[in-house]
Amino acid sequence: MRKNVFLATCTVMIFSAMILTTSCAQKMVQTEPVSATQQEVSKDTDQDRPSQEVRLRAEGDAREVTGNAVVSESVHFAFDSALLSDQAQQILSSKADYLRTHSEIMITVEGHCDERGTDAYNIALGERRAEAVKNFLVDLGISANRLNTISYGEERPIVLGQNETSWAKNRRAQLVNN
Repeated sequence: MRKNVFLATCTVMIFSAMILTTSCAQKMVQTEPVSATQQEVSKDTDQDRPSQEVRLRAEGDAREVTGNAVVSESVHFAFDSALLSDQAQQILSSKADYLRTHSEIMITVEGHCDERGTDAYNIALGERRAEAVKNFLVDLGISANRLNTISYGEERPIVLGQNETSWAKNRRAQLVNN
């Protein structure tokens, strides 16, 4: 019985390989003569195309770098606090400037905590931190419908460790591009 199953499987595989390796006949493509005007237009656009591509690629790269800068720097909080420090306000002000000029960007503000405290408490604290960032950005003119909030509490630490340095890095709000 196993021999029959093996032979059937091999036959199907060989048959499939034969079908996949056969190729279709090539079709002949007929070309029509191109007028001198069409050749000139084609030459002009071909010469412009590399410079346009380079320019567009450079603009896209610059937008991506700047966009990544919006989300690359976290805002940090003091222990058991959702108050924005002066440094956090400066960071958020620069992020708001970018968001004002790029109205198509939607952001999720993630609230994070260190591992101390209960899960429920840290979820609530992370939510207060995310809302504090959102409210600050709204006060700076960013539309509230472009900003979502979520709290991860202590579930997504950026640094592992049980010391003040690690805990301080984990007490943060992060902006994520949707």
